[in-house]
Amino acid sequence: DLGVNGMGIPIGKLALYTACGGIHPAETLPVQLDTGTDNEALRSDPAYMGLKQSRERSERYDELVQEFVTAVKEKYGANTLIQFEDFGNQNAFRLLERFRGDTCLFNDDIQGTAAVALAGLLAAQKLTGRPLASERFLFYGAGEAGAGIADLIAAYIAIHHGTTVEEARGRIFMMDSRGLLVSSRTDKLAHHKLNFVRDAPPCKELLECVTQIKPTALIGVAAVGGAFTEEVVKAMVTVQDELAAGEAGERLPVVMALSNPTSKAECTAQQAYTWSGGRVVFASGSPMPGATVSGRELRPGQGNNAYIFPGLGLAAVAAGALRIEDAALLTAAEALAEQVGPGDLATGTVYPPLANIREVSLQIAVAVARHMHDSGVATLPRPSDLKSHIAALMYDPRTEIHS
Repeated sequence: DLGVNGMGIPIGKLALYTACGGIHPAETLPVQLDTGTDNEALRSDPAYMGLKQSRERSERYDELVQEFVTAVKEKYGANTLIQFEDFGNQNAFRLLERFRGDTCLFNDDIQGTAAVALAGLLAAQKLTGRPLASERFLFYGAGEAGAGIADLIAAYIAIHHGTTVEEARGRIFMMDSRGLLVSSRTDKLAHHKLNFVRDAPPCKELLECVTQIKPTALIGVAAVGGAFTEEVVKAMVTVQDELAAGEAGERLPVVMALSNPTSKAECTAQQAYTWSGGRVVFASGSPMPGATVSGRELRPGQGNNAYIFPGLGLAAVAAGALRIEDAALLTAAEALAEQVGPGDLATGTVYPPLANIREVSLQIAVAVARHMHDSGVATLPRPSDLKSHIAALMYDPRTEIHS
């Protein structure tokens, strides 16, 4: 609970919009909604600049958010992009659903994280040889990030593999702090978890769940450092051997330790590669060194949200979008996955180099802006050469300084 001391977060995010996506800094505005803090140390600090009161949890909270969204649209226009960041679980999903239908708005913790993770999974298909619809997913963590990723995976499978969203969700299992989400649980589950409750035997420990469910992809979003132990990683490999019985070649599990910072990562890349004997497609949420296993250099891709939100924002600005639909997030994920080249895949990497982030953002922006024009949510005229038009919009401080 940082109170208004969290103001550095929106400032930092907007700096990434500029650095990675070419959004002119004069067109950005960091905002913090101060609804109080439950951090007693902050409230008693004479130098604290925020409201010195407990957090507002009544209907006045929703009224403030509504007032803010309405004011932004009235002052700057209905096609002004609003990014929600660091809302608590109890508010994040509810507010996203409330505003997404008529506002150019998205929640990066839910949707941006989901698009980045989906992109990594799509790129991983080239290494596993398996379509996404054949994967069995186990999520370690069922908060904003986990539910957002799972929902986007289900949406992608439903669209591209001819299933319903409900059928696609059936391939997804989730664990929270009390174990697997199963129908026999007697505790009250948050609304965003209900779609992933399964009729399965209860299990509380991760290793037990891996053995029981036999997942092909393990995704960590619980911020529990070291949760993916050597036994868990080896169990993931063993499961693939069991599933591959009678098949030619070896099956690779997908392991994504997406929690950050590194101290919260479920395991390190070096651990995953070493424990599995190099038989894993691995991605992390924090930058990590790779490893050399049996003479092969392996490097983890970093599932960083900066791959998605700058390009998504650039597209929204270029198209004058009125809404950010799920299809836009799916388009962004596919565009990101397409930029993973043979050289990246050769080292087991499922994301393009961050050094290429401005080109990555441009390609994502072109794909998403095209979708926005096609779907009717754009308000600006469609240029004849979309890529050249968007590239010309990108702010480059080096050019401005020299001019």
